[in-house]
Amino acid sequence: MQDILEAIMAAEGSSQPERELAGLAGLPVPESYRGVVVRAEDTRMFDGMATRDKDPRKALHVQEVPTPELGPGEALVAVMASAINYNTVWTSIFEPLPTFKFLQRYGRLSELTRRHDLPYHVVGSDAAGVVLRTGPGVTKWKAGDEVVAHCLSVELEDSAGHDDTMLDPQQRIWGFETNFGGLAELAVVKANQLMPKPRHLSWEEAASPGLVNSTAYRQLVSHHGANMKQGDVVLIWGASGGLGGYATQMALGGGAIPVCVVSSPEKAELCRKMGAELVIDRTAEGFRFWKDEQTQDQDEWRRFGERIRELTGGEDPDIVFEHPGRETFGASVYVAKKGGTIVTCASTSGFNHQYDNRYLWMHLKRIVGSHFANYHEAWQANRLVALGKVHPTVSKTYALEQTGQAAYEVHRNAHQGKVGVRCLAPADGLGVRDTEMRSRHESAINRFRGH
Repeated sequence: MQDILEAIMAAEGSSQPERELAGLAGLPVPESYRGVVVRAEDTRMFDGMATRDKDPRKALHVQEVPTPELGPGEALVAVMASAINYNTVWTSIFEPLPTFKFLQRYGRLSELTRRHDLPYHVVGSDAAGVVLRTGPGVTKWKAGDEVVAHCLSVELEDSAGHDDTMLDPQQRIWGFETNFGGLAELAVVKANQLMPKPRHLSWEEAASPGLVNSTAYRQLVSHHGANMKQGDVVLIWGASGGLGGYATQMALGGGAIPVCVVSSPEKAELCRKMGAELVIDRTAEGFRFWKDEQTQDQDEWRRFGERIRELTGGEDPDIVFEHPGRETFGASVYVAKKGGTIVTCASTSGFNHQYDNRYLWMHLKRIVGSHFANYHEAWQANRLVALGKVHPTVSKTYALEQTGQAAYEVHRNAHQGKVGVRCLAPADGLGVRDTEMRSRHESAINRFRGH
């Protein structure tokens, strides 16, 4: 592994980094590598505990694991950096169920997928790194290519997946519903998960947008989601967070009018730095949408709707960008414009949503479920990053050995934007190839740093 890292580091400052990286094809593949895992033997460790009290640091371990054989259409990537997503938090606390159930189901599909059904699960659904090897049938990518990986894993042997890949019956999220994920020194991906690494970004910056940027693109921009257009009023929950930070940028870049909902003055300031003008600090303004565990407060829904209209000059949201779930969903349905769209994913505050259907059916609103993105949508989202139209939201990074702490901070919502993890990269700031472009966007790239 050290030889691989040295070969990649030789590209730093080189006038021909591609030539340096091409030498990776001649290096042997290590028999094992370090990965962040959860273990099947630990799945009951949090039984009887409240979700908030479950500690990812106790379940996530860095250990040496065997390098799997590559199958047809796959690639082995030396991972320089990854990032924390909520699915890794869920995996680490074994909610809503242990991911070993996913691995067992995938393992029954074929002889090839049986590799994934193991007593440990290498997690992580983001990665930036360099291709080391490709399996039979891969022609688009080669050893030495600098790449980022999106997290959609599909088999595409069924007709249902060929209109929208997300509808493939064998659609899975890599590193969550499959093994050999990105929080590791090596990762196994399907070749159609790979995209070019944005040349003006460092490894940890390039790794961080993957899952959330693609998710926000499908949810907000794609015709499979809300199909946002110029002038739309878009209510964005958690607008400075891992998902909302990209939705805010896309709304602004697409000519929409974001109304950013946050929970602190610091988060409000981050939204303003991105260019948003309409911001609601729900904590400062005391919005509490539940009277108790069983009863929502419709008076608070109304007060919230009035506050939105106050900011927009009397308009209700055309689109509500939903991802907190249980805590906010009733309010989201209520405040959406007549004929408007509530587009939802994730449910980070709870999966069981309650809302008053009168405000949906009588006002002709739509609820659209959205899950990650297909390859085309992920590619377009990555293209926006590569063009400098959308910027990473990395606030801090951790070494691979500290992944548990990183996941803990995301679980406790003690973070801003995205939390990155250095895998093989020995320090932040490496991997930048286009310094001129970077200099034009430096302040936007770094605006979440230190928060």
